[in-house]
Formats: sequence, structure tokens, C-alpha cells
Amino acid sequence: MAPVELDFDACYRAVSARDARFDGRFYTAVKTTRIYCRPICPARTPASRNVRFYRHAASAEAAGFRPCKRCRPELSPGDPGWDLRGDLIGRALRLIDDGAADDTGIAGLARRLHITERHLHRLFVAELGVGPLAVARTRRLLLAKQLLTETPLPVTEVAFAAGFGSVRQFNATMRETYGFTPSELRATAGPSGVAEGAAELRLRLHRREPYDVSGMYAFLASRAIPGLETVDGLSYTRLVPGGTLTLTPAPGAFNLDITLDDTRQLARVVARCRRLLDLDADPAAIAAALGSTSLEPLVLARPGLRVPGTFDGFELAVRAVVGQQISVAGARTLLGRIVTRTGPLFPSAAVLAESDLTGLGLTTRRLATMRDLAFRVADGQIDLDGGMQPSEAVAALLKVPGIGPWTASYIALRALRDPDAWPTGDLVLNKRMAALGIPADHVERWRPWRAYAALHLWSSS
Repeated sequence: MAPVELDFDACYRAVSARDARFDGRFYTAVKTTRIYCRPICPARTPASRNVRFYRHAASAEAAGFRPCKRCRPELSPGDPGWDLRGDLIGRALRLIDDGAADDTGIAGLARRLHITERHLHRLFVAELGVGPLAVARTRRLLLAKQLLTETPLPVTEVAFAAGFGSVRQFNATMRETYGFTPSELRATAGPSGVAEGAAELRLRLHRREPYDVSGMYAFLASRAIPGLETVDGLSYTRLVPGGTLTLTPAPGAFNLDITLDDTRQLARVVARCRRLLDLDADPAAIAAALGSTSLEPLVLARPGLRVPGTFDGFELAVRAVVGQQISVAGARTLLGRIVTRTGPLFPSAAVLAESDLTGLGLTTRRLATMRDLAFRVADGQIDLDGGMQPSEAVAALLKVPGIGPWTASYIALRALRDPDAWPTGDLVLNKRMAALGIPADHVERWRPWRAYAALHLWSSS
């Protein structure tokens, strides 16, 4: 089965114009140099007869092309189309970015998606022209390339941080695919120095413009859990397993400063930070759709508004349950008490299911809802980190006593990354729409970007 074809003329026009809107949506492979680039590469535009276009970096690498050292494909923001589709391949790509293939292999990835490994391979080949194993390998190589270029992390640590099983495998794969060894790349592009003890690293997480930084940080600041998160001006800091991360805005990107005891968790941290900040969204497409509706004044007032995600799906679900029918400030206080009781990190589903949370100010009913939710997540009945289709996850959440449509849709909006999620029955949204004279039936006109419509309405209040 042939992979899905790109529109050659449209891609070539985007490359000729260096149109940033297409960055991450496809890659340009130059047959004469055997190099693949981002659409925004500053190099001279090659003749059309010498180029081919690929939807994914792994497809270009499988065809024998290596990444451009000038535009650095490893820095591309992700393709927003996968979140919009929310299908099996989109969820599989999210899990691969999260390190699932490194942890359990492609067989484990397929089990988490409740399909056979053979069917998963068939879907990837039909869509991208390569299997999931090639995609996972390219993710490792590109992360390793970024680490070698931007950090002083020793080559041995880079190998494990990127998800390779051994340094020998890392060296062989990079030489076979890119034509140079990690040490050769480090000698020409990487900084000098050796990290000692815990790894203190800085990576750049690129985004599409415009980006409403102040709106994102205001949202995170108002909901920061005491003892777990701190938002100071335009700096967001939180504890993660084995370390601490800080995210600060930079031109066209965010700087991720991170200290980790085990750098093998780095790929997962990077992927979750990108989801937390909604870095792979397409603001131009969202603004074009919502800006032609009754939301036009709000869209013009807040260009580049994003939907804040979460570092952990279960954590967000607990936030939603605790926040039912109380103020944001009140929910912060209760969540801070949970972290103090079970911390210093936010408890996993397995830990919370067995924790004694009495005496913290939570009602008996809410405690029962949280415990039931924790048992179902720990047991694998509910997957809030990418394994389940959003509609299936919402249906599973609604089976938990104490979780209604608002809570489930709020979890879908922030944890499941469903761009069309709409918090049904939200009082603030209803009041804002009434104040702006927006009829209730306009909610249907905002598909498939209702989550962003909700953020515009919340922010306007």
C-alpha cells in the first residue's frame, strides 16, 4: 500500500516562500545532496526536479536522506494534524514521543493501543511509508543530535538519554543513517565540557508563532500546586521524577532547563513539556477558523492563545475532580495538601489509590471518586496519556461515580489534547457567551477548535 501523498506544488510553494506555517508538516529532501530540510531552511531553494517531499522525518531517513545541519529538522514543531485527527497513528506517534517504544518495544506499544503489532505496522506504512520502529529510531537519532549539538552531555549519556540500548548501537545507527559518528558531530557542532553528577541541561523547544506567552503563564500561575509548581513572572518550574525542570520563553521557542538523576527520562520530559505548553498547535489555522465567527474580537485581542496541557494525565484528572464546584484558589489549596501528604511529587494512580487522604478538607464523595478513578487508571482501564481515543477515554471517565460531563470534557481538553473538547455546562463560559451576546448554538460553529474557543472565552473574563 502506498503512503499518503503530499501536494507537490503546494509544498514547493511553501518551501520557496519559507512559509513557517508549514514547519513540521513536511520535510524537503534534496536528491542531489541527499539531505532533508525544514520548509523554512535558509539555504537556496533547490530546483523542483531535485526535490521530494515527506510527511515525517523517518520517511526521509528511510529513503536515504540525512538531516540538514543548517535548519536542523530536530527542532521542528510537531505536526498539529495528528492531534486534530486523534486516530490510531496520531496516538501511536504521541506514545512514541513519550518513550513508550523505548520502554516496551513496538509489541508493547501495539498492546497499549489494543491492536496487533502487524496491524500497527500496516497503518504506519500506509500513512507514512515506514513502520513504527523506523519512526522510533528517527526520534532517538534527532533527540541525540540535539543533545550533541546543544549540551555538554557526554556521548555515553546522550545514547541512553535518547533511548538507545547501548553506546555501540548508538554509534552504529548514527554512522549508518547520517554518515558520521556522535563524536564527529560533537567535534564540529557541540559545546565543550562534561556534565558531572546529575545532568543539568538546557534544550530549546521550538514553537509556531504567534504565541500568547502571558496568557499561558497566567493560566498556569493561577493553578500552580504549592510544593510542586512555581510560576515566577515568566518562569515555570516544577518537580519531576528524579529532578526539576524550568521553562522560560525565548524568541520562537521556550528554554527547558532541567536537572535529572536519570537522563533516560529526558525524552519523556521533553514530550510532556511540549504538550503542557501546546507547542505543536497551528495558531494560523485556529485563528482563521475562529476569527470568522462571533469570537473574532477575542481572537484579535489574544493572538496565539494556546490550550494549556498537563505534564501528567492522571494528575490533571485529579485536578479536575478536586476543582468541581469550588474556586480555582480553593482547588489549589486542596491539591497542595495532597502533595504534602503523599509528595514531594504528585502521587501516581497506584500511590493515590492506597493513600489516606482524610482530614485534608475533601468531602467523602470526592475522596471516593478520586480513589475509584485512581484504581481504574492504575489497572489500565483508563489511559490518560495517549493510549485511548479521546471519545473512548471520556466514555470510560463517565463510568466513574462522581465524574460528569463537565469533568470528563475538561480532562479531554487538557489531558487528552482534544482540540474540539467543550466543557459542557461550564458556568463561566455560559456567562461570558451571554455577556457577549453569543447564542448557544454558535458552539457548533467553532468545531473542530472548540477547546481554543473555550480558552478565549475564559481568558476574556
